Amino acid sequence: MPVYKNETLNTWYCKFYYKDWQGNRKQKKKEGFKTQREAKAFEREFLHKEEGSCDMAFGSLVELYIDDCKSRLKPTTLSNKEYVLKHKVTPFFKDMPINTITPTTVRKWQNELLAHESDFSPTYLKTINNQLSAIFNYAMKYYRLPSNPARDCGSMGKKNAESMQFWTTEEYNKFIEIVNDKPISKVVFPLLFWTGIRSGELLALTLNDFDFENRILSINKNYARLEGKDLTLEPKTPKSKRLINIPPFLCDLVNEYVTMLYDYQPNERLFNVTKFYLRHEMNRGCEKSGVKKIRIHDLRHSHASLLIELGFSPLLISERLGHENIETTLQTYSHLYPNKQSEVADKLQNLAVLKTY
Repeated sequence: MPVYKNETLNTWYCKFYYKDWQGNRKQKKKEGFKTQREAKAFEREFLHKEEGSCDMAFGSLVELYIDDCKSRLKPTTLSNKEYVLKHKVTPFFKDMPINTITPTTVRKWQNELLAHESDFSPTYLKTINNQLSAIFNYAMKYYRLPSNPARDCGSMGKKNAESMQFWTTEEYNKFIEIVNDKPISKVVFPLLFWTGIRSGELLALTLNDFDFENRILSINKNYARLEGKDLTLEPKTPKSKRLINIPPFLCDLVNEYVTMLYDYQPNERLFNVTKFYLRHEMNRGCEKSGVKKIRIHDLRHSHASLLIELGFSPLLISERLGHENIETTLQTYSHLYPNKQSEVADKLQNLAVLKTY
């Protein structure tokens, strides 16, 4: 692998031929290396990457993986994936050939994260580990990596948080009294609490999504903001597209709000704010009302817990929340059903006693 020196600039460069993925012979030239060694290393790594060799460095594999994801993922999902890989995964593995990374190597990386001063939550640790495993699964499928060392090592963290925050109707009523002084807050927080929709679904709503006659809210899109741009995207999952029956008082709140808007078109976003506004209002309302602080997403949990307390079935709750399957609902909210077991036993006892007599 010959490399060359630019005597004028006192730098090194490499120039070589390779075959692309279609089998076409092409030439590659890269300049500006400070040393001969750096130029040779670039050529070697470039060829490993083009050949799909397991000798390629982990950093090169990440580049290939991200390029593959660009046409398959939503911009926000891709951005989150890139952030995790760039800051939590790649720094540790970057220069390691992928075929030299073992379960022991992964274990050392996991231990570093577990002992990190940031004290990452169990759910975030699980997310980070899943991203690493996805990289190796990709290498197994397309670059002949024999096994996934992240899977062989075992996961870290937890899929679900140990405790779930939510408000009772009493806590919600204290909060809403405070934020009612702003027209948008007077509408968006009741919608979040009494429907269980996601914040992105809320912020994507238009007037056309409301059927006031039949009192039905249509959820069919999701709002996100990325790099200063407003994006209207497909919902999180296919089941996220759904129709939600809403009570009359929510219809009245939305209609009252619309009458205050100037030059509004029914296909435009109804609530022209961002998630930052929602968080700011949550903090303001909690501080002034004395209600415990929860996340915006916890309003969704609050709605689910309310429906459970009212005795609605997991299937209905799953459909209303837009979960992909009922298992998600049961896994997320199973801890809210502890008193149901005793109710079952009492009813069975009553039936048995009636039959005896």
